[in-house]
Amino acid sequence: MADDQPRATGEHWCARLAKRAAWPNANDLKIPQGVGIAEAWAAVVTGCGITEDQLAQEIARTNRLGTVRWELVESQTTKLVPERVARKHNIFPLREDYRSIFVATADPNDLNAEQAAGFASGRNVIFEIGSPSAIITSIEAGYAPANAAASLLKAAGSDLENAVRVAERNAPESVRAEDVAATPVISLANLILRDGVQGRASDIHIEPGRQNGVVRFRVDGVMREYLQLPMPVFNRVVSRIKVMGGLDIADRMRPQDGRARIHLPDGKTVDLRLSTVPTRDSEKAVIRILDTASTRKLGQVGLPAQELARIETLIAHRDGIVLLTGPTGSGKTTTLYGAIMELADGQVNIVTIEDPVEYEVSGITQIQVETKRGVTFASTLRAVLRQDPDIVFVGEIRDAETAQTAAQAALTGHLVLSTLHTNDAIGVIARMADLGLDRATIASSLRGVVAQRLVRRVCEQCAVPATEPLTAEELRLTTLTGTRPTKRIVGCDRCGGSGYYGRMAIAEVFVVSAAIDAMIATDEPIPEILKRAKSEGMRLLSEVVLDAVASGATTLEEAERVIGFTDFAPVTAKPSVLLVDDDPVIRGVATAILEKEGFAVTPAVDGAAALSLANQHPAELIILDLGLPIIDGREVLKRLRATPATQRVPVIILTGSEDESLESDLMDEGADDYLRKPIDPVRFTARVRAVLRRAGQR
Repeated sequence: MADDQPRATGEHWCARLAKRAAWPNANDLKIPQGVGIAEAWAAVVTGCGITEDQLAQEIARTNRLGTVRWELVESQTTKLVPERVARKHNIFPLREDYRSIFVATADPNDLNAEQAAGFASGRNVIFEIGSPSAIITSIEAGYAPANAAASLLKAAGSDLENAVRVAERNAPESVRAEDVAATPVISLANLILRDGVQGRASDIHIEPGRQNGVVRFRVDGVMREYLQLPMPVFNRVVSRIKVMGGLDIADRMRPQDGRARIHLPDGKTVDLRLSTVPTRDSEKAVIRILDTASTRKLGQVGLPAQELARIETLIAHRDGIVLLTGPTGSGKTTTLYGAIMELADGQVNIVTIEDPVEYEVSGITQIQVETKRGVTFASTLRAVLRQDPDIVFVGEIRDAETAQTAAQAALTGHLVLSTLHTNDAIGVIARMADLGLDRATIASSLRGVVAQRLVRRVCEQCAVPATEPLTAEELRLTTLTGTRPTKRIVGCDRCGGSGYYGRMAIAEVFVVSAAIDAMIATDEPIPEILKRAKSEGMRLLSEVVLDAVASGATTLEEAERVIGFTDFAPVTAKPSVLLVDDDPVIRGVATAILEKEGFAVTPAVDGAAALSLANQHPAELIILDLGLPIIDGREVLKRLRATPATQRVPVIILTGSEDESLESDLMDEGADDYLRKPIDPVRFTARVRAVLRRAGQR
């Protein structure tokens, strides 16, 4: 492990290593031989403009050693090397096997450190390279985790031990007191919970890292880093959280879920939903904060007035299915509970089936799904239907069995409220079909769908008018959407510097009218159903969010973050063409011609990709080559005509074949036109527009 360069010059080995590595300014380094290792590292990092990781990797490479992987540290290894030895030589024991001990060092040439660690542990020492600062931090945390926790609490105020009072405790008897009962650990866990609630966090993420764990709060849908913890302290905080939720702290190899209720000194009570999962060498904990006082009626949720009126129309039904869609964290549960609060007038029997029960509501029956015990959504729903319910809230329709049972409940005089995962409201039709429901059942049972997102509101305390000139980003989005922003975020103490404070719901509400009912039953294409829904007053998510931007409630940047770029296509969108050809030259020529004529072109290079794109993003025209890889063009045409979503989309066949009989055969099989290669621009454009005119789409 000794440096292979001579030491006669009196120059520190770190300086010579930097010169061999040819780092910037290395020749200007002046580091005397007797300088301490921490000072030498700092001189190289600062003088050469490199990172500590780069220096560690170069030292390790030169000495044929490994670099420290802090996530593999085994806390019990500190028992083999006394703290005084670690501090004296600035080393830290990492892990062990039956005859070796792996030790972190910043100086692989320190033979005294190697001998001291070997003598103390009775094992062969294997050095791994880490930075001096990382080693010092590990010593502080590894040998005195309680002291490290206490140091984090100095600036947090007094009486944190009583800042959070657990209302419901169900800890396993096997919990060892020394793991979680240390006062600093309890206080630190209480600090995290208290600040999370007071900081309006919806979730607290306690995440392990290489050397330190990180605590992050999700505020208004966006993650913010709150605190870093040394790993030994981190592990004890996770254990404390698990005890609060009645989880087994001795079991770190399986995911666990639990609940707790806490009281804060200001009289506020919140429910906590706790979840832990094993990571490579530790556990991650996530705490969902559920404010028991936040359940509100539908009119208090904050929905736009037009969409609120349409939702109230949906829940006024006394039978059928009303669905909410949207990603996790989009406020679906809050809206559904708002609807339940609206309907719970004491004159109807309401039953909820949830996984888990998130909010307790008096006057209704709430059932917790327990899959391990056979209590599933489908089985519980069948049992509930024998309990004379008027309204049933099913937490999520996840499978065909639940979908079938929910549809039967809707058809037999019950109002079923539930959630489903689709990107938009109209996509529920295809999703329900995927779950095994036929179109007639969907048409008869579905009353409507609400697709929802949450966007952050601008902070009223610091927002300023969006005056000219617009920023580059504002100008880009204004050009794209046709909507000019009226507010610009700044950031202040109230909003934590983000410029946003609180969130508002954005929803598109699809109401199944009698006309749409008939269209679903007769298997009309989804684009036609969407066109009809819009004519009856449905606004898309992009339209609703742009109204919020225009009113100054949010910004274009926030709208794009939540809704996505594709939903901001202008109303006068280009007609779409799916161009399928594996020849890049033909594909390039055809694309150039079509785009010049004002078409939006989506390319595909094989038959499988063509079918996938045609079903996911229906085009107004498909141009299809016959000689395709994976699935040939003729088979693609056959499948397009056999699929309800694409059977009416016009298809132009493009081929280099000279076979005269092929054209009539393909027209009989469903093609709308036939073009031979090479492409003539004038003829090609005329045939494309003629096909679209015949289809009634242009």
